[in-house]
Amino acid sequence: MDEFQIYNPGHLDHKDTAMSRTKTPSEDKENFGRRLLQFRKAAGYSQYTLAHEMGITQRMVLHYENARGNPPLHLFPKFAKALGVTTDQLFGLEKTKTESKDNRLRRRIAEVEKLPLPQRKEVARYLDTFLKAWKNQ
Repeated sequence: MDEFQIYNPGHLDHKDTAMSRTKTPSEDKENFGRRLLQFRKAAGYSQYTLAHEMGITQRMVLHYENARGNPPLHLFPKFAKALGVTTDQLFGLEKTKTESKDNRLRRRIAEVEKLPLPQRKEVARYLDTFLKAWKNQ
């Protein structure tokens, strides 16, 4: 800037500003929607089952995945818990681990753990029988 030039923020070279190095809000929404979709699929949820787990509608999950909007702040911890990720991973601040998990199986096991003891024992016996037969193949 020339020593006598009047400061006019409208004439700044945008490649030198801090704002130019950050993502635009629309880019961030697209990234969040894409991350949400990837996490949902990795967890084995359909839009409907995730919505049911969250207490929201399937249409809202679709809305968030298509980058038309971000969920209210109070839903982020619920999404993170349901999807088995951290809120930092949802926001894209933390890299996601590439290990694959069968979260559908984990959710089913969590449901079995809620059953009364006699039913849990019955499921355990069935699993033991199945695993023993599988090992003997």
